[in-house]
Amino acid sequence: MIRTVRGRTDHVVIVGAGFAGLTTALHLLGAGRRVTILERGEHPGGRAGRLDVTTGHGTYRVDTGPTVLTMPDLLDEAFGAVGEKLTARLDLLTLDPAYRTHFADGSTIDVHTDAGAMESEIRAVCGPDAAAGYGRLREWLTKLYRAEIDTFIGANFDSPLDLLGADLVRLAALGGFGRLGRAIERFLPDERLRRIFSFQALYAGVPPQTALGAYGVIAFMDTIAGVHFPRGGLRAVGQALADAAVDAGAEIHYGRTVTGLDRRLGRVTGIRHRATDDVASPTDRTPSDAVVLTPDLPVVHELLGRAPRRVLPLRYSPSAVVLHAGLARARAEAAHHTISFGAKWRETFSEIIDEGRLMSDPSLLVTRPTASDPGLAPDGHDLLFVLAPCPNLEVGPIDWARVGPAYRDELLATLEARGHPGLTGISGDIEVSRLVTPDDWAAQGMAAGTPFSAAHTFAQTGPFRPRNLVRGFENVVLAGCGTTPGVGIPPVLISGRLAAARVTGRLPEPTACRVPNGA
Repeated sequence: MIRTVRGRTDHVVIVGAGFAGLTTALHLLGAGRRVTILERGEHPGGRAGRLDVTTGHGTYRVDTGPTVLTMPDLLDEAFGAVGEKLTARLDLLTLDPAYRTHFADGSTIDVHTDAGAMESEIRAVCGPDAAAGYGRLREWLTKLYRAEIDTFIGANFDSPLDLLGADLVRLAALGGFGRLGRAIERFLPDERLRRIFSFQALYAGVPPQTALGAYGVIAFMDTIAGVHFPRGGLRAVGQALADAAVDAGAEIHYGRTVTGLDRRLGRVTGIRHRATDDVASPTDRTPSDAVVLTPDLPVVHELLGRAPRRVLPLRYSPSAVVLHAGLARARAEAAHHTISFGAKWRETFSEIIDEGRLMSDPSLLVTRPTASDPGLAPDGHDLLFVLAPCPNLEVGPIDWARVGPAYRDELLATLEARGHPGLTGISGDIEVSRLVTPDDWAAQGMAAGTPFSAAHTFAQTGPFRPRNLVRGFENVVLAGCGTTPGVGIPPVLISGRLAAARVTGRLPEPTACRVPNGA
């Protein structure tokens, strides 16, 4: 039996209308709770933010947060909590290829989620031994997913002892507690393929060489479960969740910054908040029976008045520099998602995680959402998102106000020099651009200036990650990437379901994501 908040939970106040807060709301509404959401921004979505830039040619509709969507069945599960279906709220496109990967030797590998298509691609580019190894890797990743998704990823933990059971034995036998890099090497003789199936560890804040084998499940989500894109951009997901919540009875108040919590006898009895854009505005108070906090951990700790004691301080993931660029002409040759790998690999992780330096040979994610939805840019124009991993502000206190513009130019020059189809001559085509650095993430309240929160080291994984129940507060629950299960859209959606279970006492149902045919 999981621990739950004590006392009445009729009216739940959620701080934050990001994916975690909105998913929590839908599960609570489905369980008969009254829900009020306080959001500091003017739109739903949280880190899946939006930026509209209008020029003489029209408007660029920019997603300022995540661009890769996997496991949409988790969204369907959230909508289902209030009797709705994903297909009624979102138009999801399945991307094929999920990624196009380019390497320093000039080769290109398209990443398909269909087993047969991917095996054929690997056989053509890397040879029959690599194709056979891919088949065995796919089987291993699928077994990992089945062993982890409900017991480790989709479960609330009250103690490390909660891990004990048949699934723990199964996961250990699969190599889940070994090193991801070594596990991938056993299957794949080709270095290029090893990168494709292990780079996802960076999302968890650890190099593949030291990441737990269990984090191969992220590669499962990317390369087997499939990558999707909602028409209208990732902003459409937050809007759809918010619309469903309002239609089910939730109240959402935008432009409200929470300034404090009213406490009495170990309970939060009300939330104090004011207009976000006016620090002199009067403070309002919303009474609460229970509270769900979804901001990043520093904001949560400030509201609570303290941070929990840990033997070791939290270690945060690397950050990212992101360039949003509106182009004066379309680049039809470029894929929706492109990964441009530099020649260096191990050095990249050492530089940004251990040494606090910028990548000397960058590996970059380039997203062209207009490949799937041309309406996100003016007619005949294009939209690019270029992400470069970089040190967080704790590891690498870089003067971004000075370094940022020069690094932007360096990233563009690197892409152009590599000669990838559709990505040459970008600089001369940029009509509008916005650069986002760790300083900007920090200004939004993100710890260490990273949007990827606490790293998934062993000491910060599963029952060792900051819990979603708050010691000393009987009716406060956390959701979002800083708590269990962790970073990324699928874990954040699951965190909302787990937070709702802490309020309602209902045990979460098994995760809805289906394993594809042929996996």
